[in-house]
Amino acid sequence: MYRKIISMWRYPLTLLAIFSLLWLALAITPVSRSDWLLENVLVFIAVPMFVLTARRLRFSNFAYTCLFAFFALHAIGAHYTYSLVPYDEWFRALTGGTLNELLGFERNHYDRLIHFLYGLLMAPAAVEIFAHYGRYPRVWAALFPLLFMTSHAVIYELIEYVAVLLFGGDLGQAFLGTQGDIWDGQKDMALALAGSAIMVAAIAIAGRLPVRRP
Repeated sequence: MYRKIISMWRYPLTLLAIFSLLWLALAITPVSRSDWLLENVLVFIAVPMFVLTARRLRFSNFAYTCLFAFFALHAIGAHYTYSLVPYDEWFRALTGGTLNELLGFERNHYDRLIHFLYGLLMAPAAVEIFAHYGRYPRVWAALFPLLFMTSHAVIYELIEYVAVLLFGGDLGQAFLGTQGDIWDGQKDMALALAGSAIMVAAIAIAGRLPVRRP
């Protein structure tokens, strides 16, 4: 029995340990400690919540892998502040050219990538949450997670707006990360919706959309 329990939890615990080490390393001398703290409110709430509720709902290894990937990439964004993540410098070191020049970008797009990946990588967990607690026809097994993720994207943009009103100045702008784009919030929400739709559709096409009949 103990071997079965250890086997069941070995993978998610390994991911948690790796993430903890990565998070601690990136917590050392971030570019902006104040912005780092704001960005990590998500981690301070979400990661303990996943740990504390794990006995009631053990996600699939695929969902845990997606969660790990998202939180690891988010930790990198929090360390540098999203608009200053030096992906262009990393790309230049590997290829001799910049990714922005190659793709015709005029701004740092790391934050846009993470909003898309939020929808893509968090969706498997949302699918499994609704499958675990709900009983409904197959079409709702896809629509509920998609609507859930979309509402999250909207709520996060509202949180960013409130943070700007509360903190203002450089800290508020660093957390908001619009980089001068007045439609930044709408684009971020659209990217999160696109990521969620792609993942939910892929899960459905693969025949792995869990359904509990009413």
